[in-house]
Amino acid sequence: MPRIHPIDPTTATGDAATHLGTVRKLLGGTPNLFLTAANSPAALGALVGFIGNLGKSSLGAKRGEQIAIAIAQKNGCGYCLSAHTALGGLSGLDPATLAAARRASSADGKTAALLKLAVAINETRGQIDDATLAAARSAGVTDSEVMEVVAHVAVNVFTNYLNNVSKTEIDFPVVAVDAAA
Repeated sequence: MPRIHPIDPTTATGDAATHLGTVRKLLGGTPNLFLTAANSPAALGALVGFIGNLGKSSLGAKRGEQIAIAIAQKNGCGYCLSAHTALGGLSGLDPATLAAARRASSADGKTAALLKLAVAINETRGQIDDATLAAARSAGVTDSEVMEVVAHVAVNVFTNYLNNVSKTEIDFPVVAVDAAA
C-alpha cells in the first residue's frame, strides 16, 4: 500500500499535467513513479528533465539500465529494480546480463568498470578514492563518462528514495531485491 498516493492523471492540472503528458509521449504510458512524483510538479519536472537529458548520454540505454539496476539493488528499491529490469530487457539486454548488473558485474570490461564506479559513487556518496577513479580510467572510462555515471547515480538515487519513501506500487513485473543488498 503506497504511503504517498499517485496523482490521477485525468485530474492533473498545470505543470503536473504537462509533465505527465511528456512522460506518456516518451514512454507510451505513465508508470506509478511519475504519478507519485506528480504530487510535486517541481519534483516531477526535475525528474523528467533529468531523464530526458540522460537519454542523450554517450553511455547509451543499455549501460544506463545496467547502472540503474546496480544502484536499485544496492539501495533496496524494488520498484526501480523491477522497472529497469523490464526496460533493460526491452533495450536488448539478456537475462544473464540483467542478473550480472545487480552485482555490478558485466562480461564487457568497460561496462564492468562503469558499474563498479557507479556503485562506489553511490556507496561513498561521491567520496571515491583515487584508486577507484584510476581503475575506471584504466578500463577506458573518459572524464565525460565519469560525469555521466555521476548523473545516472544521482537520478537513480532520487527515484530510489522517492519510491522507498512513498512505497510506490510496482507496475512492472516484480523483481525482488536480494537480501544481501
